[in-house]
Amino acid sequence: MTKITPQPGIMDIAHYQGGQSHVAGVAHVIKLSSNENPFGPSPKAIEAVRDSAATLHRYPSTDHAPLRDAIGARHGLDPARIICGVGSDEVLQFVAQAYAGPGDEVIYTEHGFSMYPIIARMAGATPVMVPEKDRHVDVDNILAAVTGQTRIVFVTNPGNPTSTMIPESELVRLVEALPDSCLTVIDGAYAEFVDDFDGGASIVDRFDNVIMTRTFSKVYGLGGMRVGWGYAAQSIIDVLNRVRQPFNLSLTALAAAEAAVKDEEFLSHCQAENARLRVWLSDELAKIGVLSDASCTNFILARFTDQAEAEACDDYLKTQGLIVRRVAGYNLPNALRITVGDEDACRRVVEAITAFKEGAA
Repeated sequence: MTKITPQPGIMDIAHYQGGQSHVAGVAHVIKLSSNENPFGPSPKAIEAVRDSAATLHRYPSTDHAPLRDAIGARHGLDPARIICGVGSDEVLQFVAQAYAGPGDEVIYTEHGFSMYPIIARMAGATPVMVPEKDRHVDVDNILAAVTGQTRIVFVTNPGNPTSTMIPESELVRLVEALPDSCLTVIDGAYAEFVDDFDGGASIVDRFDNVIMTRTFSKVYGLGGMRVGWGYAAQSIIDVLNRVRQPFNLSLTALAAAEAAVKDEEFLSHCQAENARLRVWLSDELAKIGVLSDASCTNFILARFTDQAEAEACDDYLKTQGLIVRRVAGYNLPNALRITVGDEDACRRVVEAITAFKEGAA
């Protein structure tokens, strides 16, 4: 009997672990483990979802033209150079599928998004992790890891779960030093939380071997819809569209994302509240000895004395109905990633961690 076996590398993939959303024995919890928008989606996006129900018997567009036009108008980009996917994860998968394979190497950084090595292995390529420096991407460490087999470099900017970012000048230095045969991916899932930051679009416009990706799952509050997009040179977008399923995004998801990206008033409200509360949350925790780097995202990375204290604090927070994210799997065992919630959630986090620290003293 012939034994059916998966392709090499598939069984090396560890299952992705999403943020916890339930605590046994606790009826009412505040989920701060997945960096979701505490204010939900735009009311206009909700209305668009309702309106789409009457046409659910119709196939969605295959070219996503209305959404690409709306994204282009919002960010001043050429819609023809935009590709949409089921979350930015799918766009990242397109990149690996199209540009990496057996014998190739894919570089990602120590605290980078955990999907990068998964995506590399899905394509049969070898993931190569390089160290960061004080929770920041280090360009020199990336360049030192480049070999003749390197085909893709993934950079999360701002970082997840670090919340830090590197300046555009460093990204440009990286791209200029990489061989022309290597594609740089600037993953900007949290770009909207940074003032005057284009997510890497200006770098894409300067180089033919760079793609930036964005998502509607964070500031736009559409994590449940799964919509993301990428922007690159026309030649790259043409390649990626050849491996994209024609109906990868549902009619409802397309409608919701288009409405969301057009609602600039709601976007501005979410950005302003996040900016205000993340500073308050970080400052208040610092007063009790729980430090974090200046955040460029909608979460903070709270650092504790050691892994035991971080885990004990996490256990205590769960008893208080507060779910945050352990990040030992990202080589940050002494830290907890805490989503910036609404004001009530932030105050409850500070009160709970204060009580934990006082009880542990």
